[in-house]
Amino acid sequence: MFPEIERTLFTKHQIATRVQELAQEIVRDLETDLAKDDHSLQDENRVIIIPIMTGAMIFVADLIRELPVKLSLGLTSVRSYPGASISSKGAHLESDLPDNLTGKHIIVLDDILDSGQTLALVKAIILKQKPASLRLGVMLDKQTPRTIDVKCDYVGFQIPDEFVVGYGLDYDGYYRNHPEIVILNQAAIPKR
Repeated sequence: MFPEIERTLFTKHQIATRVQELAQEIVRDLETDLAKDDHSLQDENRVIIIPIMTGAMIFVADLIRELPVKLSLGLTSVRSYPGASISSKGAHLESDLPDNLTGKHIIVLDDILDSGQTLALVKAIILKQKPASLRLGVMLDKQTPRTIDVKCDYVGFQIPDEFVVGYGLDYDGYYRNHPEIVILNQAAIPKR
C-alpha cells in the first residue's frame, strides 16, 4: 500500500505505549499545577490543550483519550513545511491562537520539534496572555541543529536527523494516515 516506505522507526505498538506514558506524565504535572490554584477557580475550565495542526492531530487525538482530566481544546495552525519541502521554511501562524488563556494551564502539542521555530512562535504569543502554566510537548524530537533553542516538557521519541512521515506527519500532504512513523525512500522525494 505504501511502497515508498524505506523503513519503520516506530511501530503502532511502540507509539501507543509511549502515548500512554506521556499521558501519565502530563496528569502528574497537572495534578501539581491544579493543586496550587485558587480553590475558588477550580470549577472553571482550567486546562487547555493547544494542538498545532495539522501534523499533531493524530497524536493529540490519541493522547487526550488517555487524559482523565477536564480540558478543552484550542486549535492553531502554523506552517513551516510548505508543499513538498523537506526542510523548514520558517514558522508562520495561519490561524489565531485562543485569546482566553490568562490564568489557565496550557499544554501546546506538536508533531515534531525540528528547527524550533514553530514552538518558539506559539510559546511567545501564549506567554503574553499570562497563563498559570505553559508546557510544550512533541511526539518527535529530531536531533538536528536548531535555529532557536526550545525545550519540551514532553517528548515521545528522539529521532535522527531524517525526514519522517506517518502518524500525522506528511510529505506534500500525503502519508499522514500511515499508522507508524516511517522514513520514505529517497526516490519518493523529488530532487528540487
